[in-house]
Amino acid sequence: MTLLGLAARHGRWLLIAGLALGILFPALAERMAATIVPFLFVMLTVAALREGPRAALPGPSQLPRALAATLVLQGALPLGAGAVLWAAGALDAPLAAAAVLALAAAPITGTPGLAVMSGADAGAALRQLALGTALLPLTAAPVFALLPAFPDPLAVAAGAARLLALVALAGITAAVLRRAAPRLTAPAARPALDGVMALAMSIVVIGLMSAVGPAALTAPGALLAALALALVLYAAQTAGAWRAARAALPPDEARALAIAAGNRNLALFLAAVPPETAAPLMLFVGCYQIPMYLTPLLLPWLTGGGAARG
Repeated sequence: MTLLGLAARHGRWLLIAGLALGILFPALAERMAATIVPFLFVMLTVAALREGPRAALPGPSQLPRALAATLVLQGALPLGAGAVLWAAGALDAPLAAAAVLALAAAPITGTPGLAVMSGADAGAALRQLALGTALLPLTAAPVFALLPAFPDPLAVAAGAARLLALVALAGITAAVLRRAAPRLTAPAARPALDGVMALAMSIVVIGLMSAVGPAALTAPGALLAALALALVLYAAQTAGAWRAARAALPPDEARALAIAAGNRNLALFLAAVPPETAAPLMLFVGCYQIPMYLTPLLLPWLTGGGAARG
């Protein structure tokens, strides 16, 4: 319990350590890729255990706001960006397609964990994750129609269904654990749960960085371009969502929405795009992990100094 409490207190540094290990040791990152899904399940289960399984379901008063945020973030923004790029004749560029897909993606499964580390509302983050994933096949279809290489929407629907099933299974597991071991829901157990979540996230990010280390040696120019685009997109989405939400929502919930807006599960689209698009997209996916897993450190800068207290 003490060690897990330490992991919780230093979770943001564990994420940085995972990023560094994944970049510096590509062979390790490739081996760790096989552990991504099991540890995603751990992260989601702990989030549901911490907040309660029903936290993933928006209530009647929460649904309109969560639904509007999802439609804007995953529908209006990528369609608008795609239209601008099409008008400029730049939509054929691989990084342009990557930008549109990044805007169209649902929040990452680590969104509740990042909310915990950032002092945001983890329940609101979990709701945005569940709703965004559930609506992804509908919101992504018109976005794909803009792309020159039209991906298979059924592949994205299948991927979203698998991810939604993972969220549901984690909720069921958390409900069973809450009934079998009520002490896990006590306030004294919360630091240990947060520590488990921090450790799981730091392990997941190692496997997601497999393309970044080799690119630093073989294609540094492409790496810098992908990283610059990732940083700009992340900052714009996070700060924009915060400014749009802070007047209508409590600060902790507005920060959760900002985290959901900036942290997108772009990797879900890898199975749906053609091979010639997937290769540069994989590098961008790796670069995009860098600002996402630095969220506990970057969020105060992007939300006007709202200090992270997780």
